[in-house]
Amino acid sequence: MSRNIYDVLEERGFIAQCTHPEELRELLGKEKVKFYIGFDATADSLTVGHFLTIMAMKHMQEAGHVPVALMGGGTTMVGDPSGKSDMRKMLTKETIDYNISRFKEQISKYLDISEGKMIFENNADWLLDLNYVELLREVGIHFSVNRMLAAECYKQRMERGLTFFEFNYMIMQSYDFWKLHEKDGVVLEMGGDDQWSNIIGGVELIRKKEQKPAYGLTFTLLTTSDGVKMGKTVKGALWLDPAKTTPYEFYQYWRNIEDVKVEQCLGLLTFLPMDEVRRLGSLKDAEINKAKEVLAFEVTKIIHGEEEAIKAQNAAREVFGGSGISQDMPTHEYTRDEFAGADVIQALVDTGLAPTRSEGRRLIEGGGVLVNNDKVTDVKRTLMDSDLTDGTLVLKKGKKKSVKIVVK
Repeated sequence: MSRNIYDVLEERGFIAQCTHPEELRELLGKEKVKFYIGFDATADSLTVGHFLTIMAMKHMQEAGHVPVALMGGGTTMVGDPSGKSDMRKMLTKETIDYNISRFKEQISKYLDISEGKMIFENNADWLLDLNYVELLREVGIHFSVNRMLAAECYKQRMERGLTFFEFNYMIMQSYDFWKLHEKDGVVLEMGGDDQWSNIIGGVELIRKKEQKPAYGLTFTLLTTSDGVKMGKTVKGALWLDPAKTTPYEFYQYWRNIEDVKVEQCLGLLTFLPMDEVRRLGSLKDAEINKAKEVLAFEVTKIIHGEEEAIKAQNAAREVFGGSGISQDMPTHEYTRDEFAGADVIQALVDTGLAPTRSEGRRLIEGGGVLVNNDKVTDVKRTLMDSDLTDGTLVLKKGKKKSVKIVVK
């Protein structure tokens, strides 16, 4: 008999918190369970943070359970204060609808969307035409303002000022769970651990209103060892769309992660057996780089396909172990006029190797910048024709990041 999926998720490191662990584990072992994860459509591509939830959905689906991907056509118009220091920017309905179509496209690449295997829903279908008084009577009576204000997601915003607009978010998300329970028989909501307060709201609403069981489970958030959310690059988020983050940049991100995070990421973001995950995670010193290569290759393969993963791996090996240049490495083009007199600091900013000129200056002063293989020691150093070979040079930041500059 196959293992209980709850144990699989636990062993692989997914589970952060669960409302009723024993009860849920028993249910997942004996029934086909419908569960949902919400996706607010704030951009036109999913990020690596979403990818972790998709991996959990995939494990659940392969164990016979039915994922419901809830697109936030309604909630995206409000914005979730969880984990945010500022209010979310307002998007038009057209932009949100376009983003949703892109999300569906991406999710469909990784999950089986055939009849009975998966459901897509959009909370705009019930949230946008809600009668406010009806909502207060149906749902509002079940929420304690004292308890809501004690929730972590609201506490963080209290100092800067929490708007009533955002205060409604927990009620809307709870309402979503109740609607999906009613409409599709959904009994479990899953999401990132920053969603814990919102998820509990939905679980309690169903249990109070319907007197029926409902469950919530949150995933470990991908963070660096100092607690910063993983998946942030100089250029912004680490996107699943190859037009926004190239397969090479995607590969390089995982190839360069901290040693202490390798085992966790292998468990969460690949399908490698856990014995192999533990073996790779236990490698030390220079050997851990082999584990990072495996991680980078496996994650890139799932997202971009094997061919792109092989290309990214070969390019990385060529750049860092061979000639220092590859046709698949990130490239920045300058016109002849732009190149003439461009300084290295500006080139660092233009290529995305530094977010600002002052950061570029700091990198040079720290001895971390090379043009081709020559260390840059002068912060006023400009790029010169003598740096070019066949109209190309390589700008490097440290040992791990480099961009090919091509002059047209």
